[in-house]
Amino acid sequence: MAQKNKIEKPEEKLRDIVLKEYKNGNIVISDFDGIKTANLDEIMNQPLDGLLYDINRSEAVILTFIDDLKWVNDYALVKVVRRLHAELESLKKEMVEKTNS
Repeated sequence: MAQKNKIEKPEEKLRDIVLKEYKNGNIVISDFDGIKTANLDEIMNQPLDGLLYDINRSEAVILTFIDDLKWVNDYALVKVVRRLHAELESLKKEMVEKTNS
């Protein structure tokens, strides 16, 4: 799990915080403890299940929001991310094999 830092600036608009943090190489995550920042590189450099857990977008979490139709697109997004991740890992493996040949 990537390290997350709690945001303690309620006077700032959330939109402004999200955009500012992204410019600084971070993402903003909302979880059960509130709004937090996490370094995008750290989030990306972990197993996919950890990434989806950190951003509260695992299939299990998404299905808990079944009463909000937004879950349909969130679920589709997870499936797309999983497919892209699998293709990326396959390409990385192929590149390593070609490099080592």
